[in-house]
Amino acid sequence: MDMAELVQIQTSGLRGELRRDEPMHKHVSWRAGGVAHRTYAPADLDDLGVFLGRLPEQEPILFVGLGSNLLVRDGGFRGTVVFTHRVLGRLFLQEAAGYAEIYAEAGVASPKVARFAAVHNLEGAEFLAGIPGTAGGALAMNAGCYGAETWDAVARVRTMDRAGRMQIREPGEYAVGYRSVLALQARDEFFVAAWFRFARGDGEAARRRIKELLAKRIATQPLAESNAGSVFRNPPGDHAARLIQASGLKGRRIGGAEVSTVHANFIVNKGEATARDIEELIILVQETVKRDWEVTLEREVRIVGEA
Repeated sequence: MDMAELVQIQTSGLRGELRRDEPMHKHVSWRAGGVAHRTYAPADLDDLGVFLGRLPEQEPILFVGLGSNLLVRDGGFRGTVVFTHRVLGRLFLQEAAGYAEIYAEAGVASPKVARFAAVHNLEGAEFLAGIPGTAGGALAMNAGCYGAETWDAVARVRTMDRAGRMQIREPGEYAVGYRSVLALQARDEFFVAAWFRFARGDGEAARRRIKELLAKRIATQPLAESNAGSVFRNPPGDHAARLIQASGLKGRRIGGAEVSTVHANFIVNKGEATARDIEELIILVQETVKRDWEVTLEREVRIVGEA
């Protein structure tokens, strides 16, 4: 879709914030990349439904939370970005016999879900404290860490289609795997909320576990520098970081992008990296590991937009 083809939409009745040519480096954790031709921060789910229903049928749509798993190429995204963080933020508890469910909208930060569960004496959500994104992103990619994954806790999800219609879906309607979630029936729907089920337990123990996980994350990841978390999925029976380090790539740079010297499966922005620098370094790592170990590293991060 050419920029000139970006169709104007009717704004009357919309309650959110609509912008044009928004710099996406402000909205992704790598702090690099081009502009989105249209962005919208909805007031709530109902407002989002109205907005989506007014978009052209074929216009590309990208949902962005904290932008912690995303790179927008320097040429920008020729479509519409929907921001969820801080706007789709409902979070509440629903009690049941023997367990409880936490309802979280797509824009709620995953660590906030972990803390909310611990405050309400629930166990099993602690791993979410180590996921640097939102509930929506965690649902879309089955994010996980420290031996647990998002969909382990999913009881139901709420989705919205391009016409703005909402549905409640069951986990059995998806094929869920390692960093992968696919609808069993083809549907153009977006995750906008979920009910997470956790067992009742020792809230204090859960809070201690969260502190331990966060301390481990601080000690082993380059959190002081702009990054997008783990760049590559771990191949079966191995770790991407081990292979990258074994190929001597720690500290390797292209422009302002560097393979972290703290954790080899992280690429950091040293201050002036372009999206192209980062993508070229990703490709270099993949080619080197393939050459050295005959292992194809699959990206965990999503790359969108025009070069």
